[in-house]
Amino acid sequence: MNANTTVRRRRTLRIAAAALIAAAGLSLTACNNDTDNTGTKKPAASAESNSGGSSTGAQGSDAKTGDTDKAPSSTGDQKLADGSTAKIDKLGTQHYRLKIINDGAVLATLEANQRDAGLDANGMYVVLTLGGEVHSWMGGEQSGPGTYKLAGGWTAKVTKVGDAHFRADIIGNGGSVDGTLEANQHDDGMDANGVYIVLSAGGVISAHE
Repeated sequence: MNANTTVRRRRTLRIAAAALIAAAGLSLTACNNDTDNTGTKKPAASAESNSGGSSTGAQGSDAKTGDTDKAPSSTGDQKLADGSTAKIDKLGTQHYRLKIINDGAVLATLEANQRDAGLDANGMYVVLTLGGEVHSWMGGEQSGPGTYKLAGGWTAKVTKVGDAHFRADIIGNGGSVDGTLEANQHDDGMDANGVYIVLSAGGVISAHE
């Protein structure tokens, strides 16, 4: 073995040792990023629910999109069927919030985030679409499990799933289920090609063109 061979081997050993130290450092950094200051492992992901009560406020969206960090922009006020006022704010793309106001007090809040939302506000029915359109009406209620004819030629098959939990299959003229409303602890609503439908958590369904 000559001197040059010995030098090369020593250099090889030094390089390998440096690589091992760097790899260990990266491994420790990755572990630290998954823990908080108390040493508890952080969850991989978290989500917030936007559901609310039927009479004090209902929200038809299931998850936030992140665009709520932007300041809401008002799209104007609109009179509702019972004489109260709807204040509509745009929170993001296909994300709107409606506040029902009477004599300066907010009576209910409705939020449509990527899908339509509906509310039974003590006999006034309100649908807020994902495009920010509002439709309200009074009357036309049908209650409890059963099959009901709705405005626009639709048929609703309402079933009780549990306490304050009803489902309505919206059936078209061809007999196929074209949409489903799920009122589970809070009301639900939809725009079915210009026919507005609300299903309450108490099993009341109403529709209006």
